[in-house]
Amino acid sequence: MEFLDLKTQQKRIRKPLEKRINKILDHGAYIMGPEVFELEEKLADYCGVKHAISCSSGTDALLIPLMAWGIGPGDAVFTTPFTYVATAEVISILGATPVFVDVYESTYNIDCGMLEIEINKVIKEGKLKPKAIIPVDLFGLPARYRIIDKIAKKYNLKVIEDAAQSFGGSIRGKRVGTFGDVAATSFYPAKPLGCYGDGGAIFTNDDSLAEECKAIRIHGTKQDKYNSEMIGLNGRLDSIQAAVLLEKLKIFDEELEMRNTVSSCYRKFLNNSQYLPKDYQSALALFSVVLGSKEKRDDLITRLSKNNIPTVIYYKFPIHLMNAFKYLGYSKGDLPISESLSNKIVSLPMHPYISREDINSIQLITKNK
Repeated sequence: MEFLDLKTQQKRIRKPLEKRINKILDHGAYIMGPEVFELEEKLADYCGVKHAISCSSGTDALLIPLMAWGIGPGDAVFTTPFTYVATAEVISILGATPVFVDVYESTYNIDCGMLEIEINKVIKEGKLKPKAIIPVDLFGLPARYRIIDKIAKKYNLKVIEDAAQSFGGSIRGKRVGTFGDVAATSFYPAKPLGCYGDGGAIFTNDDSLAEECKAIRIHGTKQDKYNSEMIGLNGRLDSIQAAVLLEKLKIFDEELEMRNTVSSCYRKFLNNSQYLPKDYQSALALFSVVLGSKEKRDDLITRLSKNNIPTVIYYKFPIHLMNAFKYLGYSKGDLPISESLSNKIVSLPMHPYISREDINSIQLITKNK
């Protein structure tokens, strides 16, 4: 059994993809070729935003807007510790300070009540200036942006939707990519919409911010590529990755429906998975369950492994307890929900092409969890 089956998907798109790649080999624009601009147009149309700016990775998609806003030393950016390290990493790279906010036990997304508490703590201490919030749409489920946006407006903070796992999700019919001031997604191969290398995109309705982000991704250049107008980076997308995404986008909605079917099958016999609020549509990047203890989690992993069923732990270590972030001064027990989830959570195989037989096999093994 595959944890992620890209081979079956590739069979569906192989012929048109090869045609697109051959076209790239003929025109020779391997970076930022016409496929890239075609992709940006289709991504913007899909999400319903004015601007989709492709870039080289989901990490750069988070980093570039922070650079455009001039966030740096002395600034506080609020985010969750229960996610992939890149979310906090981009804050630290710029010299700003990540301030971690614990998550809801049910959805694993940022706890909005705790968010406001942490903002007020920073204001009261007076050492840092609150500047932005990076909520994470964990495992494909959008965060509570209606509440987050109210908090952001109250304290004059920017919001970056970390949609690395949630492209294709929605809230009340409004698609991911439209929440906050800007959204960032990843096209890493394991994502619901993934390429065959690294890639990412930034989404916004802000014309000025879009222009800044476009310049930053090409070494800070606007008019003359040999005359940088600001500090930037090499954040361009390869044409071949854009070609892969264009073909995958054609079957993307169908695959989302297939993921939803898999999720529904799992939920018939697993009642300890991520809670999906009413009117929220997850992109179902991962399907995770929380066991009663670390020992029970490890026992389930062992039993599944003996039956050749792969599992992955997302996330084994909450960011605030990683060695790289020791300088922030967090201790074990500071963010108890995130720490508990890290000890008890495990992700099961999730992709559009899981068979009913595979799901039945998982059911037999997990029923005595």
